Amino acid sequence: MKTILSEQQISLTVKRLAHQILEDYLQLKDTVIIGIQPRGVHLSDRIVHELSQLIPPASIQYGKLDITFYRDDIRKELHVPNKTDIPFGIENKNVVIIDDVLYKGRTIRAALDALLDFGRPAKVGLCVLIDRRFSREFPIQPDYVGRAIDTFSSQKVKVNWKEKDGRESVELI
Repeated sequence: MKTILSEQQISLTVKRLAHQILEDYLQLKDTVIIGIQPRGVHLSDRIVHELSQLIPPASIQYGKLDITFYRDDIRKELHVPNKTDIPFGIENKNVVIIDDVLYKGRTIRAALDALLDFGRPAKVGLCVLIDRRFSREFPIQPDYVGRAIDTFSSQKVKVNWKEKDGRESVELI
């Protein structure tokens, strides 16, 4: 096992990602943030918290998206759905999707399908904490990356969050 990001590095990375998003979408005008359930929400919660330190919290539209029934592997294993909470429309808005790890691209493909149920966005951006490059099955690339790493398919990236795992780190197993 190898540590890729420590707790302090995760904190700094989250701050940087929040600043990069704000740089591209000034004051988040016509922009919404959507975390992918379940583990992308831990990252999106932190990014939204950082954004609320930089701009008025009332100008941040934040939702959470469950993609369980949009996945293409739903028949292979039983998935327990999480709650989708998007209390606003996304029609003609800029949408920033947030997830913890980008690997094959299947989760993001499912998220794009699920998003269309809420309207047609003007633009969709992708923010991830870890980008496992060279592993894609779909032509999906992130716009905002905490750390890009090269891995073998036999390796696993584990993101530990304090509220879920009792500690914060990103590890390569």
